[in-house]
Amino acid sequence: MHKSHEVSPTNALAMIQKGEGVLIDIREPKEVANKSFDVSNIKLIPLTELKTRFHEIPGDRPVIIACHSGSRSFMATRFLFNHGYTQALNLQQGIVRWEKEGLPVKHAPKQQSGSLLRRFFIGKS
Repeated sequence: MHKSHEVSPTNALAMIQKGEGVLIDIREPKEVANKSFDVSNIKLIPLTELKTRFHEIPGDRPVIIACHSGSRSFMATRFLFNHGYTQALNLQQGIVRWEKEGLPVKHAPKQQSGSLLRRFFIGKS
């Protein structure tokens, strides 16, 4: 696998929006709950489940493999290539670069830390 099997976040988003590719997020559910790609054509398959679930990934079109920073997705892309997925692409630098480029991301709702303690010490609500 080499550089031609990678895709920038901007190009990946364009492919997804045109229906020319599907995003496969291989991060763990806890990671996805905190921050996720805000695209419609996405499938969540954690890396820990990839060996038993890779058959769920379409083989007839490009698939963009994504993780947090690009390391796990690089390994997953290589795994898929070894199993006949010739259109597997590694998302360069994962959701880190995706977000840095200003592409759509969903964040977990912020929790009000200390609100219960504040009520207890400052005043009853």
